[in-house]
Amino acid sequence: MNTEITLHFLCGKMAAGKSTLARELAATHGAILIEEDRWLAQLYPDEIHDIASYIKYSARLKNILYGHILQLLGSGQSVMLDFPANTINQRNWFRTIIEAANVDHVLHYIDVSDELCKQQLRHRSKDKAAGSAFTTEAEFDAITAYFQAPGDNEGFNIVRYQRQADGDF
Repeated sequence: MNTEITLHFLCGKMAAGKSTLARELAATHGAILIEEDRWLAQLYPDEIHDIASYIKYSARLKNILYGHILQLLGSGQSVMLDFPANTINQRNWFRTIIEAANVDHVLHYIDVSDELCKQQLRHRSKDKAAGSAFTTEAEFDAITAYFQAPGDNEGFNIVRYQRQADGDF
């Protein structure tokens, strides 16, 4: 296994700060940052309105990018994937990349309270247009119902981040 090349990915509830941390980690580790939200917004504008449509288009994007990610890792480039690893099923996709590329990995787990996430969601949604995807507390609750914190038994190299209030980890 190549331990100099690393696949970084994230687990954390909606509005936990995953994208902010992803940008920081990519810069710190000299990793290529691939952001799911940016790709989905460009490829499927106005097509993601609910959890089912997100799952559909996210699966398409993962299929498109899988080989590209393997090529980046195979060429010696660390990669930071700003894609949620919030369920066991989602984490299985990352495992397939790790195993196929035979590289080191870090699962960055942001463990924050629902209330802090909702506070951050309200803050980041205040400037979004009405009807924008995933901006309400009801949507947060619906999505968070699927959340599964990563367990040691899954075999990932987990780095845990905790925060009690808005601010740095």
